[in-house]
Amino acid sequence: MTEPYNLTIAEAAVEMRRGRLSPRELTESLLARSRELEPRLDVWATLDEEAALDAADRRSEELAIEAPENPLHGIPFGVKDIFYTKGVETAGGSKVYAGFVPDYDATSVALLRRAGSIMLGKTVTTEFAMFEPPPTKNPWNPDRTPGGSSSGSAVGTAARMFPMALGSQTAGSVLRPAAYNGVVGVKPTFGLISRYGVMPVAWSLDTVGYFTRTVEDAAIVLRALARHDPNDDVSLTASTTGYSTPPKRAARPRIGFIRQYFDDVTASEVRHHTNTALQIFSAEGAIVQEVRVPIDMHAAREAHAVVQSAEAAHAHDSDFAARKSDYMPSTQRVIMRGINTSASEYIRAQEIRRDLRRELLKVVNRFDVVVTPSAPAPAPDTTTTGDPACQWPWTTVGFPAISIPSGLSVDGMPLGIQLAAAPLQEETLFSVARWCEPILDARLSPPL
Repeated sequence: MTEPYNLTIAEAAVEMRRGRLSPRELTESLLARSRELEPRLDVWATLDEEAALDAADRRSEELAIEAPENPLHGIPFGVKDIFYTKGVETAGGSKVYAGFVPDYDATSVALLRRAGSIMLGKTVTTEFAMFEPPPTKNPWNPDRTPGGSSSGSAVGTAARMFPMALGSQTAGSVLRPAAYNGVVGVKPTFGLISRYGVMPVAWSLDTVGYFTRTVEDAAIVLRALARHDPNDDVSLTASTTGYSTPPKRAARPRIGFIRQYFDDVTASEVRHHTNTALQIFSAEGAIVQEVRVPIDMHAAREAHAVVQSAEAAHAHDSDFAARKSDYMPSTQRVIMRGINTSASEYIRAQEIRRDLRRELLKVVNRFDVVVTPSAPAPAPDTTTTGDPACQWPWTTVGFPAISIPSGLSVDGMPLGIQLAAAPLQEETLFSVARWCEPILDARLSPPL
């Protein structure tokens, strides 16, 4: 058997059911991997090995006695450090909340624990999930950004420090680091996963997402997390019974692609890479068609930024008034922009979002998925977390999207393609992504 830390969720679940691997052995392997790589990667905000091993022993005992069928039973995970975790510091990457220890788990953390998963610790986030570059290193090249804001969660998944991790997205904070690090990132339909117990950035945009290394694993995780939560006022009541694990492969997917706007914001290498992937999909039997949206996408992106900054200012109102100097420079800029945004600007921005949602819904309803690049270029340098130019559209309209690895750039950095679908069509989204995955044949592993 391969080293346990290399196993996907689905692979580890099979080994456990066959008695060839225990949760304790898997956890020990991942902790050893973390000890080896953490000095180079800076993934962890908090790592509690003793608590993780205690939980692994309990999961091992349950596995021996009850033989639970949940594939997440005994599987370790990482948690972005804006998610509340009972008894474990949740600082949000900021000195403002240093030492804050919640007395309850975020709903998403609680659901994973209930499924039998093992929390290893809290992963590094940019300050309050905004734009300040993190200390975390990209495992493919330490001189390139890992992306943000879910930096540690993406890097740890890529580096085999855990097979899954929670993240969040307000513009591009799951899909972009997924692309930069060569892993699968999922931003589900707005409201499908509860945000209760997650530090807010912008209430009408914030979406809980997560990272895995395969589409099959992504479906397994969503099945556990997609639950209605009355504690979150945007939580949906959608059933999760339709999420197949593994998801069925699409037979002959209908794929739309949008050059409009995306050609403006992406590098020539990325455009060529995406076009090549689409040509391959067409040759493999997919129905591929270019589409346009009758709206100014650049203006819509500005509207997204207006809404994000205004709502961030509201979320941080009292803390910012009391401790402005403790906020990092880029976080201050976002909040100050929000403070200076008028009510009419905010309302107009929300109207533009509404219009964009209406027009994109017309497009995605014609296809199984719409494909775009995951990011404008390979990961840039560490002075930035990268440009969310390719991810914000699906966040601002609340549609589900997934980034899957699609190959390497000329300088050896991961590239990804992004698939989006109509609201609550995650089953279709996963089916097409699973169809694309073996065709792209890009299960990437960083040179560590």
